[in-house]
Formats: sequence, C-alpha cells, structure tokens
Amino acid sequence: MTSEGSAPVQSAQHNHANLLEELVSYLRDNRTELREEWVRRITDAELLTVMTPEEIFSEVTAVYDNYVDALQTGSVETLQDYARDLSERIIPRGVETDEVLGIVLLLRDVLARSLFANYLQDPSKLHEILDAYEPAANRIAVTVGVSFVEERERIIREQQDAIRDLSTPVLQVRDRLLILPIIGVLDSARARQLTEQLLAAIQSNRAKVVVIDITGVGTVDVTVANHLVQTVEASRLMGASVIITGLSSRIAQTIVDLDVDLTMMRTVGDLQGGLEEAERLLAVRDGGVSLDPIRMTPPES
Repeated sequence: MTSEGSAPVQSAQHNHANLLEELVSYLRDNRTELREEWVRRITDAELLTVMTPEEIFSEVTAVYDNYVDALQTGSVETLQDYARDLSERIIPRGVETDEVLGIVLLLRDVLARSLFANYLQDPSKLHEILDAYEPAANRIAVTVGVSFVEERERIIREQQDAIRDLSTPVLQVRDRLLILPIIGVLDSARARQLTEQLLAAIQSNRAKVVVIDITGVGTVDVTVANHLVQTVEASRLMGASVIITGLSSRIAQTIVDLDVDLTMMRTVGDLQGGLEEAERLLAVRDGGVSLDPIRMTPPES
C-alpha cells in the first residue's frame, strides 16, 4: 500500500525520467546537426589545434555518443573510461587542461542553445527540460575534466620518474664494479631514489665496489649530505665499498660546516682516480686480503 506522502515523490521521479528520455531522444535525433555545430565552435575557438579536422570530428563523435549515453543511464563510467583513453592519446601531443574543459563546456553550450530553440514556445516545458539536463550535464563535465587531470598527473609522474632514472643511472663498469654519476640538483627525494637504485644494482650485480661521482652536483644541504653518508653505510652493509669522487671545494666546505659524520666516506679527487682506486680495491679482494670496512685498506700486520 502506497503512502500519501510518497505518491508526489514517485510522480516527480517518473516525470523526471520521462523528461530525460525525451531529452535523450531529441539529442539522438539531432545528432548530426549538433555534432557539426560543436566541431564548428571548437574550430572557431581555436581548440585542439594539434589535431587534424578528421581527428577532431572522430573524437567529437565518440564523446557526443558517450555523453548522451551518460545522460540516459545516469552512469558516467563508460564516459570516464573513454575520457581517460582520449587523455592518454592527446596529452603527449600538447593538449592542455583548459582546452579539454573548453570543448566540454562548448558541448554543454551547444546542447543548451539547441534546447532553448526547440522548446522556446513552451517556457514551462523548457524549464523542466533544463532542470533535468543541467545537473546531469554538470556532472558529466566534471567527470571528463577530472579524468583528464588525473591522467595528466599520472603521465607527469611517469615522466618525472623516467627523468630521474636517466639522470641517476647506475652503470656497470666491469664485473663487481659500479659507477653512479650524479648530475644536477640532488634534493632529498632524489637522494632517496638514488639509494634505492644503487642498493638494487649492488644486489643484482653482486657488486663489491661502487664509485659515486658528484662532479655534476652544484650544492648539497645537511639532509642530502647525511643521506649520502647513509647511502655509503647501506652499501657497506650489503658488502660493497663506496668511493666518492668529484667533491668540489664548495661542497666539501659545506659538509664540514654542517658537521656531517664523514668517518664512513672515502673520497678521491676525480673520477679517473676513483676508478683507479676501485681497481686497486678489487685486486686486493681478488688476492684474498680482507679490507678494513671503514678505511677500505688491508689491515696492518
């Protein structure tokens, strides 16, 4: 038995569903005209200029159809998936966030103007149609915008990771000898990544000596300096001796001023000298002589 209070609610919901159905039918019946108008508006606004007219029309068609489906079903999952796929394809080509938001808002404008023209003679029906359309359209616009921004952030993170990987390569010089040339700014985040990469390389290559060259590093702060010391200690615990090369007078003075514990660090002036020292250490190891873990020299007899 239906209560008296629920009857108006059910009636309003039924009316809303009928209005959405009518709206969806109208948008599908006028698909060609509305799609062409949307493309014209995109072109006039000079959006998506990195894409050809054929590409724009193809993407507009897919977005339009997904847009109408989302209006009909109330579900934005399919449109969300398509927006992410589209973002993945167009972001590398230089399409910006404001362009994507711009084309979505243009579609909303094109459809709203068409609805105004179609229902202009029936203001009451026009308001009902707009009341049904606007919340759904706003939700769709937000969904597309958020999907694009999330995909853009993901791509940026991947690019940053790739750049960091390229800027701190761990290279195998020969069996059991690694070199890590560091170039650029060495901040805390990069220092942590450096340590992770180096320890993984020590393990996978069964390295015994590592040369870390910081010739290309301009400055370090106390956090980074201490992290460098920790990197040396962590490498030692994994059985690898570390030689630091390329320590500039400026960085050396900074480290001294910062009162960083240098007892675990062995330094050599330049990379060539560091490699020569590394070869000497490996020769000592190969000769069966154990090394002092601190000084990396044979113990006194």
